[in-house]
Amino acid sequence: MPLPKRQHSKQRGRKRRTHWKLRTPKMSACPQCAKPILSHRVCPFCGHYKGVQIVQVGRVKEHKHE
Repeated sequence: MPLPKRQHSKQRGRKRRTHWKLRTPKMSACPQCAKPILSHRVCPFCGHYKGVQIVQVGRVKEHKHE
């Protein structure tokens, strides 16, 4: 297996990695409740996807700590 004759500089390696970056997720508005949601996913607020009720969304019961 070939080996490099000389050590690569830090700048050379960093130039190669300039395009490694995180992108913000694309958000769209839910057509039912108009809240921002991720595209192609069921709305966590109303439970609709493409105008059809998929998930029944209800209140979360709170447990009382004694």
